[in-house]
Amino acid sequence: MRLKSFHAKTMSDAMRMVRQSLGDDAIIVATREEEGGGVRVTAAVEEDDLPPAPASGSARGGRGRAPARPVEPEIDVGEVVADALQRHGVPASLAEQLIDAASGLDTEDPRLALGSALDSYFTFNPLPDGRSPVKPLALVGPPGSGKTLVAAKLAARAVFRKCSVGVITTDTVRAGGVDQLAAFTRLMKLKLATVEDPDALAGAFEVHRRTDLVLVDTAGRNPFDAEDMQDLRAMLSAGEVEPILVLPAGLDALEAADMAMAFKAVGVRRMLVTRLDIARRLGSVLAIAARARLSFCDASISSKVAEGLTALNPLALARMMIPAEEKAPAVKESAPRRSARSTGWDEDDDEGHQDHEPDRTPERKPSFGRGYEADDEEPEIEPAPPPPPPRRAAAAAKPTKPATAKPATKAKAASSPSSRTLP
Repeated sequence: MRLKSFHAKTMSDAMRMVRQSLGDDAIIVATREEEGGGVRVTAAVEEDDLPPAPASGSARGGRGRAPARPVEPEIDVGEVVADALQRHGVPASLAEQLIDAASGLDTEDPRLALGSALDSYFTFNPLPDGRSPVKPLALVGPPGSGKTLVAAKLAARAVFRKCSVGVITTDTVRAGGVDQLAAFTRLMKLKLATVEDPDALAGAFEVHRRTDLVLVDTAGRNPFDAEDMQDLRAMLSAGEVEPILVLPAGLDALEAADMAMAFKAVGVRRMLVTRLDIARRLGSVLAIAARARLSFCDASISSKVAEGLTALNPLALARMMIPAEEKAPAVKESAPRRSARSTGWDEDDDEGHQDHEPDRTPERKPSFGRGYEADDEEPEIEPAPPPPPPRRAAAAAKPTKPATAKPATKAKAASSPSSRTLP
């Protein structure tokens, strides 16, 4: 499905533009009155239902004028943003609001327009880097969301900036949970405290009272299990701690939003996104933040501790959703020509050329492309056969023998390996 926005002075003009551009099968998604006057209509149509492009000339020689088209900018920022939101699977109601916010910005850069729309709808609050004392951070989330790896990355970032770090784990149920984090802290020469109940966690907070950054790696909790969430709530009540929700990208949008709502009930206000290196659709990330009203903080785009975390801001998130190559699609005209030369010439290019010509001269000048006509006075363009081996050079002169050769001679020539290659 293709989404496109149209701006006109009246609703009838906007509907006429919709029919001319998308056809009669277009579906009106949203309408809005502009503050400066006029209306904006967002319509959708299936790709197969798009009307054919009008011919550039009439049937009488091509001198007729093309049908008048509505005045539109060469780059429809709203359309590019709409396509990106649709590709990432953003829910329709949220996508409509973001498209309206992006279309109202006076810019031809779709990423800037999307970044401005994200900034107007979401909040961004990166995690502290450990330079100033803050309350302990407890990483919470469902099993397998990447909490232990995030704890190691946050600890490594603080150690790199010469800050004191305290690492605590409550993940004593999962097999190998303590050992995985202990391996990371051992490399950073940090002590790992293991606790099993809220009282032990309160004691660990007291030990790290003067530490710049205290990290708590909690066990994975089922957000739809009341007992699990009650245990997590009791663990977080051991001290003044801020829970940070850790969720992977690429989940189902509605399912992830339900998870976020369950963790918000225990005090979560910020969300850290993981597995961005293997996710290609970020619609669930936006759906989580929109429904649970959570702030974006940081993101993990690699499974390596040394590569750390990336602080999320509106423009960084917009660049993830609209990569640079999608911003300017008309590039590299030579790519199709190169692929065509590697597989063979077209039918129009085969006239006057041999089949082996493209392979023989890979560094040929552009004059050998489409529209080239062979000249009889240019014998050098004819492909030369591969140089024969020295033993086969003498056999090339055998066809000059008269046809009245003796039968024994013919039999002898047929048995010669060099003569087998002759036609």
